[in-house]
Amino acid sequence: MPLKVITVPCLSDNYAFLMKDEASGRVGVVDVPEAGPIQAALADAGWTLTDVFFTHHHHDHIGGLSALGAEGMRIWGSAADQDRLPPLTDPVSPGDTILFGESAAQVWDVSGHTINHLAFVFDGYVFTGDSLMALGCGRLFEGTPAQMHASLKQFDSLSDETLVCSGHEYTTANGRFAKTIEPNNAALAQRLQSVAQARAANQPTVPSRLGEERATNPFLRCHIDAVKAGVNLPNSTDVATFAAVRASKDTF
Repeated sequence: MPLKVITVPCLSDNYAFLMKDEASGRVGVVDVPEAGPIQAALADAGWTLTDVFFTHHHHDHIGGLSALGAEGMRIWGSAADQDRLPPLTDPVSPGDTILFGESAAQVWDVSGHTINHLAFVFDGYVFTGDSLMALGCGRLFEGTPAQMHASLKQFDSLSDETLVCSGHEYTTANGRFAKTIEPNNAALAQRLQSVAQARAANQPTVPSRLGEERATNPFLRCHIDAVKAGVNLPNSTDVATFAAVRASKDTF
């Protein structure tokens, strides 16, 4: 039986994700920006929380845990980053496979935004935090362009239908930037229309499909000639192109 996932808007532009393993009834939340919206979504769904998963240590991803009340819950996060996370019952490392009820998840290192940033890869879903984002990727606060590029290359192994559950509603701004890199990308133009319609209706643009990201997200397209041209580096390596795209976004 599959996971059921609910997107929960938090703070001004964060997302948490509730997920239920239908077979076992276990209910998890990926990242806890604040407690109130998560508690309200749990009540609306009639779910009882059993697990908390942290992608990384930034306060807008962990700060709501104490108010949420995690006594008796399993708390999953990076073993290497325990000094920057709330106390973990289940520290995990890249390469681990974890069981959430009858659903299995691979643990990936997606360092770049932070060091020891994790992604949790379930069948059909990947919870990426601030690594791969809708039409973008996280700012490089701790890692290098080469690290983040390598982190994002891991997503090549997943199907186009995979739902990317990322941590923020940045899609509109990311899309405006992406258009400056690939102004003639027809798939991007169509996606920007869909994003505008969703936001006008106060609907989230997250999760997104990985196939959509491959067609429109410049940070996944640094091997494409049009993206290299968009940063005036027609003969550059993919990593150098990525570094230039990220630097351009930082000052956009």
